[in-house]
Amino acid sequence: MENPFLYSNDNKRYHTLSYHLKSKFDRRVFKAVIDAGLTCPNLDGTKGIGGCTYCLGGSGDFTHGADKSIKEQVQAELERVRRKRSDADVIAYFQAHTNTYAPLSQLRELYESALAVDGVCGISIATRADALKLETMDYLSELSKKTYLSIELGLQTIHDGTAERIHRGHTYAEFLEAYEALHTRGIRVCVHIINGLPGETDEMMLETARAVGELHADAIKIHLLQIMEGTMMARQYAAHEIAPMTKENYIDLVCSQLEVLPAKMVIERITGDGSHDKLIAPRWGIDKIAILGGIDQALALKNTWQGKRQRNL
Repeated sequence: MENPFLYSNDNKRYHTLSYHLKSKFDRRVFKAVIDAGLTCPNLDGTKGIGGCTYCLGGSGDFTHGADKSIKEQVQAELERVRRKRSDADVIAYFQAHTNTYAPLSQLRELYESALAVDGVCGISIATRADALKLETMDYLSELSKKTYLSIELGLQTIHDGTAERIHRGHTYAEFLEAYEALHTRGIRVCVHIINGLPGETDEMMLETARAVGELHADAIKIHLLQIMEGTMMARQYAAHEIAPMTKENYIDLVCSQLEVLPAKMVIERITGDGSHDKLIAPRWGIDKIAILGGIDQALALKNTWQGKRQRNL
């Protein structure tokens, strides 16, 4: 069957990051993960201690560690990438913790150190809605005029009851305020959401995806909730207070979420990706190839694609 989806050069029926980057740069570009040694307002006591209930001290599992300089980390990532593709460039991805949670002078030095490395063609910054000062956003606006810049803004859910349950530390209204401030400055925003959060129904998770679609964010990352050793959520799982999604449920839900997202929105992630040796559940989440293939197959069998049921707004 011919692929009916416009933003694809393969069998994918959704707008992949690979397609977006190839269209933007006309060459292969990958992300180089960085740990800048920063913390988070939900870890240092400003908003909370211990982070969100699923948090295992940040999301820097695949970084080279903050004991190395930014330049050293980027160069190590370039070497890794170019062992596979000798002609590839990278986007410096500040991944671990909250990467706007520092004085502007420090942030400027961090970002520009990464951009100064030969082979870096852009920058991606993971952060929270409650860690974006006006002066930082003004600087980011200027930076976005000089290089490819993407702010990865954690939302996880639009439902404040769930946000309280997972100790998120900010409300949906606070997220919207930060998103609008970035959007009006012309800054590219990728919104993160999580499927499988405790207490949420399929309809609630679909509502979150639909709300992000109606914001017309530039991109989205759809994560599978992963229960990791050493987290509060691990203790809740051991006490049978929460249960992970099944693979079949997850695939079916993602297909429904893709249908309500605008076709132009880039799908930067469509499942989870964490440390396999620390993952408690769901263990089926380790097999990313099976999940991605299951989504591709389900979309084809249903003859559906990203944006098919998006509301016309």
